[in-house]
Parts: sequence; C-alpha cells; structure tokens
Amino acid sequence: MNPIRFYDLQESFELLIFVCSLVLLAFLILVFILFTVFQKRKIKFITERNEAILRYQEEVARTQLEIQEATLKNVSWELHDNIGQLLSVANLELNILTNTPTYRDEEPLIEIKGLIGKSLQEIRSLSRNLNREVINQIGLIESTKNELNRLERLKILDTTLNTSGAIWQPPQDDALILFRIIQEFLNNVIKHAKASLLNIDFEFSEHEILIKAEDNGIGFDINLIAVSSGLVNMKSRAALINAEYSLHSVKEKGTVLIIRYLKRT
Repeated sequence: MNPIRFYDLQESFELLIFVCSLVLLAFLILVFILFTVFQKRKIKFITERNEAILRYQEEVARTQLEIQEATLKNVSWELHDNIGQLLSVANLELNILTNTPTYRDEEPLIEIKGLIGKSLQEIRSLSRNLNREVINQIGLIESTKNELNRLERLKILDTTLNTSGAIWQPPQDDALILFRIIQEFLNNVIKHAKASLLNIDFEFSEHEILIKAEDNGIGFDINLIAVSSGLVNMKSRAALINAEYSLHSVKEKGTVLIIRYLKRT
C-alpha cells in the first residue's frame, strides 16, 4: 500500500473519531441541558402545586375560622340580648319582691337573687369573650385576663397571668387567632386535665411574643390523641399566622402550650 494513501486513511479515521466525539459530546450536552430544564420545570411544578395546596388549606382554615367567628358572634348576641335580658328582668322582679315587707327577709329569695346576679355577670363576661369586636377593642392581654378571671370566679381552678417586656399589640386578626388558641387550650384544661393550677406567661421582645400556658393536670399521651379536633384547631390556627406551635404533656405532670409569634414587618 502506498504510504501516502495509508497516511490519508489514518488521518481520515482520526478525523472521523474526532467528529464522532464532538457529536457524542454535543448529544450529551443536549441531554444534560434537557434534563436540567426538565428538572427545573418539575421542581417549579411541584413547588407551585405545594404552594397551591398550602393556599387552599389556608383558605379553608380561614373560611372555617370566619364561620366559627360568625357563629360565636351570634351566640354572643343571643346570650347578651336574649338570655341576659331575661335574667335581668327576673333579677328586677326579685328586687321588687324582696323589697316588699312580706318577702324582705326570705333567705331562699335572697339566695336566688344572688345566683341570678352571678349568672347574669357570667353570661355578660362569656358574651364579651365570644365577640371578636370586643376582643379586638380590649386586646389580647385583657381578653386573656378576663377569661382567667371568669375561671377564678367559677372556682374551676386557680390561675396566674404574667407579662414581661414592653407590651405591643399584634394585628387584630392575629391577636384574635392567638386568643382563640389560648381559649381552646383552656377548654381542654377544664374538660380533661383535672388541674387545680393554670399559669400563662406573655414574654414580649422587640420582634416576637412568646406565650407559655401550663397546667398541673393529669397530662396525656400526645401520640394517642394527636388527631383530637381541639389540638388540630390550635395547630392549624397557629399556621395561619406563621406562629411556631408546640404542645408537650407528661402523664401526671401536666401540659405545656408554647406559641412563638413573630412580629409582622
């Protein structure tokens, strides 16, 4: 074979290998680019889908909260306008009756009068704590204090409320949600904890509020009742305002609720 021709064949073969390598490299680069684009679109799709699910869940939770608030407002009006008025009339008639010479010293009537007066006071207090307009007007701390005072008057349990730091008010909707979480915790304490003491601490700093509510009740196993509607309500409400929520309980040692609310900028 002619050496020159052999050299040309070798050179052509090397050129072919080089071209094939370039084509393969270009193909691999194209595959990599397509894979990267696909992954980015996949991640974007998953992110948008998760965000849509979160928005939907938040919307459902807010709708449920609005329905609950509307219901509580109606109950508040019924308590104040109907039952409260009936008790007021009954109390007025008892006043008239006990002021007459015949019944002035009748102890049963005096006792009934006292019971009606206390019932009227408690209904008015309960009505205030159910009505979001009143809660928005007096604020988170005063609303919590009123709720604890009501429990004290009913002799359900002894309570303490402590605050530290410079007090500031969250936006009205956030304050309402924080108060409803506290109310839910108090309801659980009353119904299940068999506690004698309840303490609530509000710790204010420049950018956050740390709320700690603790009872000395019988406690419970969180893993066994994690799907309780009350616990779910507290957790979902905290999520609505991006608050950190934790609940810890030890049998025979009580339960602790901790909420960390970050100030909105």
